[in-house]
Amino acid sequence: MSTDSNTGTGLLRQPAEALYVEELEELRKHDNDRIPAGWNLSPRAVLTYITGGTAGKKVITPKYIGNNRLVEIAIATLVTDRALLLIGEPGTAKSWLSENLAAAVCGDSGLVVQGTAGTTEEQVRYSWNYAMLLANGPTPEALVRSPIMRAMDTGRIARFEEVSRSASEVQDALISILSEKTIVVPELGAETGAKKGFSMIATANTRDKGVNEMSAALKRRFNIVVLPSPADLETEVEIVKKRVAEIASAYDLQAALPADEAFRKVVTVFRELRSGMTLDRKEKVKSPGGVISTAEAISLLTNGMALAASFGSGELSDEDLAAGLQGAIVKDDAKDALVWKEYLDQIMKKRGSEWRGLYQACRELNG
Repeated sequence: MSTDSNTGTGLLRQPAEALYVEELEELRKHDNDRIPAGWNLSPRAVLTYITGGTAGKKVITPKYIGNNRLVEIAIATLVTDRALLLIGEPGTAKSWLSENLAAAVCGDSGLVVQGTAGTTEEQVRYSWNYAMLLANGPTPEALVRSPIMRAMDTGRIARFEEVSRSASEVQDALISILSEKTIVVPELGAETGAKKGFSMIATANTRDKGVNEMSAALKRRFNIVVLPSPADLETEVEIVKKRVAEIASAYDLQAALPADEAFRKVVTVFRELRSGMTLDRKEKVKSPGGVISTAEAISLLTNGMALAASFGSGELSDEDLAAGLQGAIVKDDAKDALVWKEYLDQIMKKRGSEWRGLYQACRELNG
């Protein structure tokens, strides 16, 4: 095995427990509160890790910027035997919060089931190594444990992303697991019971309502925390700036971080198109058909830095921003293009000299 594999360097994306390993170690060293069975940190230390603070002389960076009370409710849920369901619009950091909660609680955020239309019940419970099954019949060695089963075995946090995108039979399988805290393997005449520390964090997208609506029975197995979109412009700008800086560092983008003005312009455009109203509440604007989330603002600015580094001066230009805005907003062809052109001419054009360069770059792309 290479050195890179051991240290995590060279990976395109490191899990939270590797990315913030120094912070987690300092929190453990200075954690004097009671630590629940199966946890690595006390609830207060987990809160500090998520919302920011200090551990000794170490500054703990905030992983989630928003209502701290919601984070407290989420952590308190995991202390009990209740599962946690994070619900919100796209880009409200559901997956990011889920990953970091698992990293802080048990040091392993990788026990994940990704909910899709193709997710099967076997991915929730267990499956078999069919070569071994045919050769020797059902044996413990032939059993392939799902991430949830492994979390139960070891008393860790299992994560289920986009649970509402899974078929009803997959969701039904979760009901018995969350109720009984066991998975029965009848072929072996055995069962796996959850060790202390086991819990589940699921996420669900409000835009997926009607895809595979969660049953009332399944919802009752969760404590539900609704994550709102950033409350105001300044909060969203802070979130975007933080994540862009982290991603640019991880990818080693050879470009300067965007100026504060660029962050504010992108977030302003996104918030206005998302809400259907200018920030000063004086004019209505039409909204495009697609999602315009905080996550997309982060991606737009990160891609703009890549453009500037690869084909520009290394500094984000209005042309780089315009290209990103065009791709993020115009997704439903004709309709979104009309909405975007109207916004440019009715709103952005009238904002004066500081917006003129971005307006002209956007109009050039729109013909």
